[in-house]
Amino acid sequence: MTNYNWNYPTTVWVGKDRAKDLDKACFEIKTSKPLLVTDRDLISLEFIKDLVNELEKKFKLCIFSNFSGNPTGENVDEGVEVFKNNSCDSVIAIGGGSALDVGKAIAFMSGQTRPIWDFEDIGDYWKRADEKNISPIIAIPTTAGTGSETGRASAIINSKTGIKKIIFHPKFLPSIVILDPVLTKDLSPRLTGATGMDALAHNLEAFCAPGFHPMADGIAIEGIRLIKKSLLKAVKDGSDLDARSDLLAAASMGSTAFQKGLGAIHSLSHPLNAQFNLHHGLSNAIFMPYVLTFNKENIEERIISICDYLNLSKSFDTFLEWILKLRKELNIPHKLSDVIEINKMNLDDLSKMALGDPSTSSNPKKLNINDMKVMYEHSISGKLF
Repeated sequence: MTNYNWNYPTTVWVGKDRAKDLDKACFEIKTSKPLLVTDRDLISLEFIKDLVNELEKKFKLCIFSNFSGNPTGENVDEGVEVFKNNSCDSVIAIGGGSALDVGKAIAFMSGQTRPIWDFEDIGDYWKRADEKNISPIIAIPTTAGTGSETGRASAIINSKTGIKKIIFHPKFLPSIVILDPVLTKDLSPRLTGATGMDALAHNLEAFCAPGFHPMADGIAIEGIRLIKKSLLKAVKDGSDLDARSDLLAAASMGSTAFQKGLGAIHSLSHPLNAQFNLHHGLSNAIFMPYVLTFNKENIEERIISICDYLNLSKSFDTFLEWILKLRKELNIPHKLSDVIEINKMNLDDLSKMALGDPSTSSNPKKLNINDMKVMYEHSISGKLF
């Protein structure tokens, strides 16, 4: 029997207005000079201003927000420089997946001497790190998608190669996570849908990934149920805090569960996120049915067990129909050609990048470069397998 490692140590504070407990979280991790990392679009919002005002009464606070929606290694390097120049001792990451990924990477890299690419999620590269100097992290998501707040990695683009890399270390995990649905209620229907589909992709691929991890499976299948229950509700009524809470939980659950593995949905997405700045949740949503049908012979039993849990008719086709209907109701395009100029895509290069992505190794069906190219081709034409 193969040996596996299971890890679930994250502390999570959940509930309406829990972001107001941020000062308590800072005292909990014993910080005095936190670096607030947040999306540049959030800096001027009232809730951020209020949090900053309260923190500045009790701590020496610095702010960093100079990074893109698909962050690069240079963004992290600049953040580390700000962290060190101001003698910061922790990171508070508030925002979407990019803010959380950058914040975690800054806290990690502030204690390293090697370049960030030396810690790519390959084998035991993570053991190269000086883990004694990883700064504590508080994470507060404002979207319900990536689940980066409970993840042990950051997705960062290497600008020199144009490839999105997964930087990994077990101690990337935030010390405290705050899930406050109030912070997500103004998220647009479009972004609510795209980020929700991202969370669905995480839970779904984790559940279908090969290997023995019943804890991840249990978390993932319940995450799928919460998305089915509440994604459309939140899209139709952004002020529904119960639905927003469900989605925040499902996002955190997806990231927690995918320590078991992901698959080709993510392998195909990452090159397009890096090359075309395509929203990660949107690309995951587009690729989802093509990857599901490609993997059908390897995942049909798993999909039927999901149907049983979701009270759907027990068949692969029923589940696929639910995915297609959900995407349509969320106005997610069916074809990649609806969002990218296809003549700008080099399928050979993209397929090579996708095959080399860390998510490929845990796809239920063994993949080669031609498989990647064929899935790209199907996602362009709209033809399912």
